[in-house]
Amino acid sequence: MSVKNIASWSLRIIAAVILLQTLYFKFTGHPESVELFTKLGVEPWGRIGTGIIELITGILLLVPATAFIGAVLGIGLMSGAILSHLTVIGIVSKGDGGQLFMLAIVVLISCVLIAFITKQQGIDLYKKILKK
Repeated sequence: MSVKNIASWSLRIIAAVILLQTLYFKFTGHPESVELFTKLGVEPWGRIGTGIIELITGILLLVPATAFIGAVLGIGLMSGAILSHLTVIGIVSKGDGGQLFMLAIVVLISCVLIAFITKQQGIDLYKKILKK
């Protein structure tokens, strides 16, 4: 296994695990998750919709052929999460010491690196779309 392959898998697993572990809180209506999305003014549809997109993103990241698409979705999701923390929620949420904010940054950085590593997938996808 090459260094690039090990790095890609490591980053994809890190991002996917973080994204997928938060689903329990979103899909069960955990009070902290409900409070967070209420603060954003998008409860319950925003919480459930975000959870569905995070689930899809996590799966796409773990499938080698769709890693680029998962990375792009992850960049979008985490950009929104970070922006929400900076403008509405705050960096520290419910006394978590900024853990949610930091996890969003870790996923964002991972997804940017994954997109860079798998950029040929993106180029191939772009060419395929242009042919249609």
